[in-house]
Amino acid sequence: MRERSRRARWLPALLIALAAGCASPPRATPPEAVTSSWSGRLALLVKDNPSQSFSASFELRGNAQSGELTLSTPIGSTLAVLAWTPGSATLRRNGETQRFDSVADLAARATGSAIPLAALFDWLRGVATPVPGWHPDLSEIGEGRLGALRLEPPPETDLRVVFER
Repeated sequence: MRERSRRARWLPALLIALAAGCASPPRATPPEAVTSSWSGRLALLVKDNPSQSFSASFELRGNAQSGELTLSTPIGSTLAVLAWTPGSATLRRNGETQRFDSVADLAARATGSAIPLAALFDWLRGVATPVPGWHPDLSEIGEGRLGALRLEPPPETDLRVVFER
């Protein structure tokens, strides 16, 4: 009886130890799977012939694989909604929807310049993901400011974002 009583005291501890040994550590979420949201204002200057400039309020949700970017006027009217999933993208503006094969095609069509939307998510998180031709300035990311300049290939493009999370 005494032996049985000692075993009964150690049984819960043994079961907990065995269960802990079988547990697997939590998996790290890949950065591309992180879903985030930002809002603020953005300005884009495309130095082409003629130069084009664009500014709008924005709401960005999702990640590089699937998400949505809503662009609005200062008074709140929606200018365009860009949405993407793996293998497709849409641009909704002026009551029409256009479909694209990729978010890169969509961004170029919507802005007049190839904007690295996938890298933009990293840049907004303060990660200086390299993109050929682009030079992100993350020095004020803590204050909610991001700049990125593309020199090559032409046209030169200057992107400025003021945001809050």
